[in-house]
Amino acid sequence: MAKKIYRKIKAGNEGTKYLVSKYGDRLISVRYIYDSDKKVKMKTVELIEDLENWNPMAEKIPWNKIMHLKVDYGEADIGRLIRSAGGKWNKDKQFWELRYREGIVLRLESRIINN
Repeated sequence: MAKKIYRKIKAGNEGTKYLVSKYGDRLISVRYIYDSDKKVKMKTVELIEDLENWNPMAEKIPWNKIMHLKVDYGEADIGRLIRSAGGKWNKDKQFWELRYREGIVLRLESRIINN
């Protein structure tokens, strides 16, 4: 099967005006593909199907970074959970310290204090 992409055009560039009017902001690009076996020329479009919020900063935190966790007085069960995962209590600053990976595994992201 000898398919060859002849041309790829970004939305809004010359040759995409009709498709931009048809698909609007959902259009990303248009590709022209030639199939020499079938002797056909195809026009394909790349569209946005879904948009959702994404926080790239969460993915840039190193797994082994020590995070500070807030645990209220009386939540001894949470403290034991953190300690069992290798966490330590910082007596001077009054918060728990735990590696980011373990905090995510234990689903304690909401307790992370910006540090």
